[in-house]
Amino acid sequence: MATNARKPIFGYRAMIASLMGIAFLSFVVWAHHMFVSGMNPFLGSVFMFLTLIIAVPSAVKSFNYITTLWRGNLHFTPAMLFAIGFVSVFISGGLTGIIMGSSALDIQLHDTYFIVAHFHLVMGAASAFGLLSGIYHWFPKMFGRMMNERLGYIHFWLTFIGVYLIFFPMHYLGIAGFPRRYYSFTSYDFMKSTFVDMNSFITIAAVVTFTAQWIFVWNFFYSMVKGRKATQNPWRSTTLEWTAPIHPGHGNWPGEIPAVYRWSYDYSKPGAREDFIPQNVPFSQTPESNLPHENEQIAFEKEINAQNLNDQFKQPT
Repeated sequence: MATNARKPIFGYRAMIASLMGIAFLSFVVWAHHMFVSGMNPFLGSVFMFLTLIIAVPSAVKSFNYITTLWRGNLHFTPAMLFAIGFVSVFISGGLTGIIMGSSALDIQLHDTYFIVAHFHLVMGAASAFGLLSGIYHWFPKMFGRMMNERLGYIHFWLTFIGVYLIFFPMHYLGIAGFPRRYYSFTSYDFMKSTFVDMNSFITIAAVVTFTAQWIFVWNFFYSMVKGRKATQNPWRSTTLEWTAPIHPGHGNWPGEIPAVYRWSYDYSKPGAREDFIPQNVPFSQTPESNLPHENEQIAFEKEINAQNLNDQFKQPT
């Protein structure tokens, strides 16, 4: 996302802290699946509290993603669209998670399609969007060729619209009382007359969305062979993998492994000659854009270079 927004990730430290918070809290919220199991009400209130607390670091992540996009020089590649789609689906599914985190509401909605919609938005659709974003972004690095952008755009919009057409109506069905885990809801007359039209609509949306994935499959395998040849760094990214040759040999880089001098988010830095500075560019080569603490690193660079030079002379010929 930072690469295609041409901006550093907003709130980097807060993002790391929120990820660690989510990782920790995820171990202690498991009983929110068991509110209807007859568990002790006090224990249920404890797990309800922990479940609602996990919304805080999740909100920090979402805020950081959105603020990274704010006033950025956005490049709407297929990878960027799927990254934005991930944020959208994650927020939509996460908001319904707050509803399900309340035991009083969950007891009413637990065995309905509201749960199906919430779970699949967060765990299914969001994960798929993140995966697809990564594939579109790193495809040139994997195969040395570019995927077809037009097919990528078609794939995204059909998938994005289709996901919402599938799971948004499920929230309504769940609130209306439509149960999950029924073999055939048409066995009950009140369900047949009330819910069949909405279920038919969801089925059609699901079939269209699934069919759209074949566009991606075709694009993936066709581009492996016939795709436009990629340049070494087609996204003008700062990270180290894009400094390796298109067809790397053993060890990825010819000669010595490049040194990392800076973090991976030096995009649109004031004073810089370009809108990105790769990680392997020393601070001594970018005096016009260095911050005060970065100028201090130049002395360390000289010491390291001098030490490397001495080591080369000491090596036996």
